[in-house]
Amino acid sequence: MHEYQNGSSVDATLNQDQDQPIDISKFNHDTISYDTKSQTYWFYEKSADAFPGQAFGLQVDQILYHTKSQYQDILIFKSSTFGNVLVLNGIIQCTEKDEFAYQELITHVPIMSHPSPKRVLVIGGGDCGVIRELIKHVEDDTVESITMVEIDDMVIKLSTKYLPQMAKYHNHPKLKLIIDDGFKFLRETKLKFDVIVTDSSDPEGPAEEFFQVNYFKLLRNALNTRGIVIMQSSENIWLNLKYLKNLIKKCKYVFPNVKFCQCYMPSYTSGQLGLLVATTHESLDLTKPLRTFDKRKESQLFKYYNQLVHQSSFILPTWAQEYLEIDEESV
Repeated sequence: MHEYQNGSSVDATLNQDQDQPIDISKFNHDTISYDTKSQTYWFYEKSADAFPGQAFGLQVDQILYHTKSQYQDILIFKSSTFGNVLVLNGIIQCTEKDEFAYQELITHVPIMSHPSPKRVLVIGGGDCGVIRELIKHVEDDTVESITMVEIDDMVIKLSTKYLPQMAKYHNHPKLKLIIDDGFKFLRETKLKFDVIVTDSSDPEGPAEEFFQVNYFKLLRNALNTRGIVIMQSSENIWLNLKYLKNLIKKCKYVFPNVKFCQCYMPSYTSGQLGLLVATTHESLDLTKPLRTFDKRKESQLFKYYNQLVHQSSFILPTWAQEYLEIDEESV
């Protein structure tokens, strides 16, 4: 475990051989294809298990960086329309064009739903976008401390170079950064938090443990009374409702109050990504923010999030609502 605190930096010299973009004509990667008709290169995100029969594609201008860390395949490329794109194990994690939508919703929904979110834990989130959003609440004296546990420091280092607007607060003095396995940290910590944000990769390989009952139990144990957790579900209502229903069932086994909301952004499969929000506070209405800003302040702080977006993100179409059996009385 490596720990950095009070402004200490994880900046490190990256592979000097990749200071310049990689020659795409000589680059070999499962996700990159050459279209002979248009004479252009394309990235394709495909998954026979997660979204069979479809793919998401982006035209590639440059391959900026590629490596295989101890934990995953990391690819960063510049697209023609979405700016720089971070890909882990063939799955898009974020793009410069639309990252703010996910980062804002996963951060501000739990923070604005909690009466006093002083201590915040982030599991994963190596691109540091959630940290950027949390700092907004540090600056208004709402959040007092942030602990982030990320297993792969290479993602942080690369994000500071290729996604600087996301990672600009990676060495903020209020951030305690721990390079370690998040599951292991939760199992061993005696600390308690008001809000926990799980910003993990999709449930494949080592990340699969973050989508099981045991993980939900660890989250609950690390919460203060009436604490709130939020996590990306890796799915949306158009892809795998059966998986979503099972995940919600696992979460409800541990938490008495569980809600499902959605974030809309084009770079995620089907243009949506689901989030689970849960709390031990049975009567807390997670769908309505306890704290709000006036419209001028909202427009200064946020590009995606606002009071109405907070509420509407929990509203689902009839067929999905009925299948998932989510109580909508408080929506």
